[in-house]
Amino acid sequence: MKLIFERGKEGQACTLMPACDVPQVTLAAPKREKKLHLPHVSENELSRHYTELGKQVHGVNDGFYPLGSCTMKYNPKVNEKAAALPGFTNVHPLQPAHTVQGCIEVLKQTQEMLCEITGMDAMTLQPAAGAHGEFTGLLLIKSYHESRGDVKRTKIIVPDSAHGTNPASATMVGYDIVNIPSAADGCVDIEKLREAVGEDTAGLMLTNPNTVGIFDKNILEITSIVHEAGGLVYYDGANLNAVMGVVRPGDMGFDVIHLNLHKTFSTPHGGGGPGSGPVGCKSFLAQFLPGLQPVEKDGALSLVAPENSVGSVKAFHGNFLVVVKAMTYILMLGKEGIPAAAKNAVLNANYMMNKLKDIYPMAYDTVCMHEFVMCLEKMKHDIDVSAMDVAKALLDYGIHPPTMYFPLIVHEALMVEPTETESKETLDEAIAVFRKIYEDAQANPAAMHECPVHTPVRRLDEVRAARKPVLRYTFE
Repeated sequence: MKLIFERGKEGQACTLMPACDVPQVTLAAPKREKKLHLPHVSENELSRHYTELGKQVHGVNDGFYPLGSCTMKYNPKVNEKAAALPGFTNVHPLQPAHTVQGCIEVLKQTQEMLCEITGMDAMTLQPAAGAHGEFTGLLLIKSYHESRGDVKRTKIIVPDSAHGTNPASATMVGYDIVNIPSAADGCVDIEKLREAVGEDTAGLMLTNPNTVGIFDKNILEITSIVHEAGGLVYYDGANLNAVMGVVRPGDMGFDVIHLNLHKTFSTPHGGGGPGSGPVGCKSFLAQFLPGLQPVEKDGALSLVAPENSVGSVKAFHGNFLVVVKAMTYILMLGKEGIPAAAKNAVLNANYMMNKLKDIYPMAYDTVCMHEFVMCLEKMKHDIDVSAMDVAKALLDYGIHPPTMYFPLIVHEALMVEPTETESKETLDEAIAVFRKIYEDAQANPAAMHECPVHTPVRRLDEVRAARKPVLRYTFE
């Protein structure tokens, strides 16, 4: 399709601005050397352009979206209604506290509910996303060790099944990374962990359930090993959707956690944001939290910085309206609904896995949590049909592909996360599509390399796009 700059021609417009009724002033400031490129289109053309764009995207409102590790669940529209209330949208973060008591109450209640769900004592809502939350949580760990003069702790232990942002975040904070392997069951290799910890261990970053969809059976032993070595334990909460309201990371021995409101707590994400990655911690770390904390005194709420705060990690109070949506979601589900959602996510994943494992080998053939990982290495070896080919074929059926080639410890991986908001009927349809693709692959493997064939854009040269990206439009 054409870009907006390629539509219309000079002189076309759709503005109905009134005539200027104030004196025009020319600023004595640097001016552009070249004419500004602006599209000249009629309202009709503009409407068609954005309608066409809308037809070429795929979101949770369009169809099944089993993107593993991303929890692409349906976002209830009541969340949007709440976030659009004028009392939330017509405020400014620099207003005096007494004029925004309702907004501060939202921050306070959301923090309290998230602390209850995670088993933490304090929370900040300032981080803007998951990786940002990781960075913030690690700042708390570093501040804790430095406050005690324990500067020899320079290493963060990260399992090989971790999200790629874990080692990146730890490196940004200034830590060295110690990578430990997974055992044959997909969980942390306990003996390798014992070998890795020591006086230089600042902490361990762990996702549980992990990135192959397994709840680590040794979780209490893992946190105990790190604590005995003097380190702290960080919980990557990206997969909290599988356990929320059922078990609490704080009760497992974790000291710090980040959450993804744009995953577990049903606020829209994708396309660059906005997201929200709150960070919770135990009481001994609360003094280091970033930003301002809501405090109630004499019947009024105010915002106060923690005593030894690491400073701000984002302007003001984070993505506030995302927090409003998450609070709405939690209140709508309530104490019974939160664990029910988690249990349904686990049920959906296990149902779909068991309906497919007779033809698609599972990386770990055991009860999974919210997601499962298929290993298509044998298919690739036998008939030269890769995980990429299967993922591309799904596009022709209106299904967003699962996560491909992740985690790295599984070759030819497809990671599927159905989420709890999908019905059995939708899952059965998706299962039938997966099975049809398998049959097509066996009958005509070569044709799989051409998929997709019915989408607006065919298969792209992704290697070239990654190595030689075109990042700007060149005007004639």
